[in-house]
Amino acid sequence: MAREIKFSLVYRDMWQSSGKYQPRVDQLEEVAPAIIDMGCFDRVETNGGAFEQVNLLYGENPNTAVRRWTAPFNKAGIGTHMLERGLNALRMNPVPADVRELMFKVKKAQGTDIARSFCGLNDTRNLELSVRYAKQAGMVSQVALAITNSPVHTVEYYMEIVDRVVGFGADEICLKDMAGVGRPSFLGRLTYEIKKKYPSILIQYHGHTGPGFSPASMLEVARAGADWLDVAVEPLSWGKVHPDVITVREMLKADGFLVKDINMDAYMEVRRLTQSFIDDFLGYWIDPANSRMSSLLVGCGLPGGMMGSMMADLYGFKAAINAAERASSKKESSIDNLMVRLFAEVEYVWPRLGYPPLVTPFSQYVKNTALMNLLALSSGKPRFSNIDKDTWGMILGKMGRLPAAPAPEIVELAKAKGLEFYTGNPQDEYPDELPKFLRMMEEEGWDCGQDDEELFEFAMHERQYRDYRSGVAKERFNTELEEKKASSGAPIVVKRPVVEMPAFDVDAFLSRHPNALPVQAPAKGTLLWQLDVDDDSMAPVAGTAVTAGQPMGYIQTRYGLEELVPAVSGRVIAVTLAQGKSAVKGEIVAFIADQAE
Repeated sequence: MAREIKFSLVYRDMWQSSGKYQPRVDQLEEVAPAIIDMGCFDRVETNGGAFEQVNLLYGENPNTAVRRWTAPFNKAGIGTHMLERGLNALRMNPVPADVRELMFKVKKAQGTDIARSFCGLNDTRNLELSVRYAKQAGMVSQVALAITNSPVHTVEYYMEIVDRVVGFGADEICLKDMAGVGRPSFLGRLTYEIKKKYPSILIQYHGHTGPGFSPASMLEVARAGADWLDVAVEPLSWGKVHPDVITVREMLKADGFLVKDINMDAYMEVRRLTQSFIDDFLGYWIDPANSRMSSLLVGCGLPGGMMGSMMADLYGFKAAINAAERASSKKESSIDNLMVRLFAEVEYVWPRLGYPPLVTPFSQYVKNTALMNLLALSSGKPRFSNIDKDTWGMILGKMGRLPAAPAPEIVELAKAKGLEFYTGNPQDEYPDELPKFLRMMEEEGWDCGQDDEELFEFAMHERQYRDYRSGVAKERFNTELEEKKASSGAPIVVKRPVVEMPAFDVDAFLSRHPNALPVQAPAKGTLLWQLDVDDDSMAPVAGTAVTAGQPMGYIQTRYGLEELVPAVSGRVIAVTLAQGKSAVKGEIVAFIADQAE
């Protein structure tokens, strides 16, 4: 009889791997019935990871969101699972044990069935309490192995972890291939070994499609005995996200596996609603590059989930790096050049930091170190001139044991700074804090909430929770949204009226000035001749001198400012688009006459 493979829709991670924010609770409630009607999902990833923080950043209550989002799946008999980061629980830094314990009680009460727990360093000391607390709360404990490809991450390495967490009482194992760099044959061998030793343990595979391995990996783990596969749906599938359920289902069906049918009418409704959420406001934070796969990710191993933030960082660093390169008479780098250089620098940095699997938060630490190295090198300084506090915490062992020893140069740098390596249990460094937060809630006059969920949220995300309660978060988000709308090409709201210009007849102009040279918008966005939108000088006038290679204006895009740079020195002879107006990529915004004429 054919063996069945079941599917889980990673609706939370689809969004997190695409951009900064996730749908509001009203949108989640709207799409849930269509997800259920698709008929092919036995599980849905509903919360965890950045989910709670995102709601706080909206100025909304995350506990309300989890309860209302999980409810329809609970009623339909579809399992709900969350992602938590072991020692770091639902944030980027370590969490006291009593707060971790309360988290599982709260999430179970809110309707979450399965706790997927991982440690970015694969340190089982950080996972033992997760397994214990999940089971005490009545949840299924699924331990995720952070998969990567390195000389130290062997089948034997992972099997030692499996042995320990099964000993703790873990019910399931997830192969968390967060960067999609796990080689298919390796993942097949690992799955086979786990099933051979622990035939009753369920195995779920989670793989991003970034470098393109994951469909082959899915087939290999299925053939080796895996039970569940994480999948996505359009328009947030493929690219840096996850394979689409339609393709994966057809692939497995052709290989002889038993898979559930897909209600395509419901699929199209999920697809439509998801696109409508993007069009509504979520798309303002989605980098278009996340819709594309890239073989460049094979070498650096960075996860798809951080591509958006990485590109934002690169745009932020671009000006500083290029300024340093100009000062050294070096050729400036384009954003694509910088991306390739960053990937190469990650490959250089990663083994020297002890091969931490590139998953949150350790992928950020490695990426940040690589970025700072690029800046240092462009300024003539040595690598590792600037390592941040959190990265040092990882290096020194305060977050867990690194898979391999840091390079001698890093060890010597730590000694030179008077830093000591820590070998104890990381959890011991973070004493209980719930009594402190309970006192603060009483002082504020705040209720602990149903099942102590408000107390938990405050203790887990104190700063964001305070901003939510004060209304600051909602105000800040609304301001950010308006800025995004403006920079995407919508008219900017300014105190002074935007100067209106008559339609410009390019053909007629060129017939009179055949040697005029156009200045074209380098990207879609809002034209800013002056960065101060209240400036009386709304655009250069005829006769204004411009210099080749020096910006004469800017395009405000969704990701930042792009410079309007003339190819030659000369003078402006016509302006075709006014300050604050929308421009499309390649649109002519001015004409100049070559200085040589």
